[in-house]
Amino acid sequence: MKLTYDTVLTAAERVHVHLLRLLTRLLTAVMCLMAVCAAALWIRWTRYGFGAAIIGILFLSGLLYACFWGLMVWLCLMCRRLRIARRVLVWTLLWIPGVNLGLALYVKGLARQEIDHTLYRIRLDGVRAERRICGTRYPLMLVHGVGFRDFHYFNYWGRIPRELVRNGARVYYGHQEAWGTIEDNARILKDKIREIKRETGCRKVNIIAHSKGGLDARYLISGLHMEESVASLTTISTPHRGSALVDLLERLPDHVYRAVCSLIDRYFARLGDTKPDAYHASRQLSQAFAKTFNAAYRDREGVFYQSYASLMRSGFSSKLLCVPYWILKRLDGPNDGLVTEESARWGDFRGTMTNRRLRGISHGDMIDLTREDYEGFDVKEFYIELAADLKKRGF
Repeated sequence: MKLTYDTVLTAAERVHVHLLRLLTRLLTAVMCLMAVCAAALWIRWTRYGFGAAIIGILFLSGLLYACFWGLMVWLCLMCRRLRIARRVLVWTLLWIPGVNLGLALYVKGLARQEIDHTLYRIRLDGVRAERRICGTRYPLMLVHGVGFRDFHYFNYWGRIPRELVRNGARVYYGHQEAWGTIEDNARILKDKIREIKRETGCRKVNIIAHSKGGLDARYLISGLHMEESVASLTTISTPHRGSALVDLLERLPDHVYRAVCSLIDRYFARLGDTKPDAYHASRQLSQAFAKTFNAAYRDREGVFYQSYASLMRSGFSSKLLCVPYWILKRLDGPNDGLVTEESARWGDFRGTMTNRRLRGISHGDMIDLTREDYEGFDVKEFYIELAADLKKRGF
């Protein structure tokens, strides 16, 4: 078998799963033995009182408790579904008798979910490895949202690009600025598309854009007349009709607003932005600007437009977006922490991503921001199915 990055990665995932499974089984065995020792200790004490046998049982119980602690520490370190905050909480409460047993059952449950999910992914990847289901006719260009850049070692899109490439996609990045205006970013995207066309020999690209990146892409197509070079535009959580949060921020005194934006500009200039303009870029996300923008830059024939939205179920769905979620819900209704479902609708609306759990799907979850797997929504699978659908449509 040819040794590739994917084969090495798959082998590493298998080793991780087997170690995780071994730890959960050892933990189960130790907990059962601890229960037996506790029962034996109770029987010996009630029937015969203190004696040598009880000392032996106590010694064995101590050894088992030490093993229990060690296994819990290793399991907490290896279980990816147990995030940093939860690890700290588990380790803080692990010394409390009774509570530690409940925590052990909780961690074991998360570990088993991870084992099942990882094995399912490995089997699924093996089945469709040769099918190249994401091998679209035109390459994919991923366009990020506001406040981020396409860094090499910190990918805006998390684990998504790797999964797309694994399944046959050709993936490129927009590399526009974090706080560039729609017009300036669109010019960068235009140059990037020309570069992709020269490199691949393809006449067009498929754009997948998140958040403000969808507005950058729409201006690219309609404002810069690049419809002949774009086969499709998929927008994800894009504020096509603006965000009431920005309208609220605009009520701040102008000198305060400008001062904050100036600090943002200076910071992102150090990160690579050549023309950061947080003042105007942020105001281009207002509802008033969106209304003018939508009237001026209409969809172009020959380009397939589709969109997706997501919804948080409560403010507890995301630590980062809990406050804006509550504010926006009061101002405009259910949202993903930054954008409402109605604002995200554009072209062929393909649906709203959510789940039945308390977490819901936040604005950041749609780009794998936390690199976390959770029940009810698989973000990597979402993008694989998105690319596979574009392939079926002939794009």
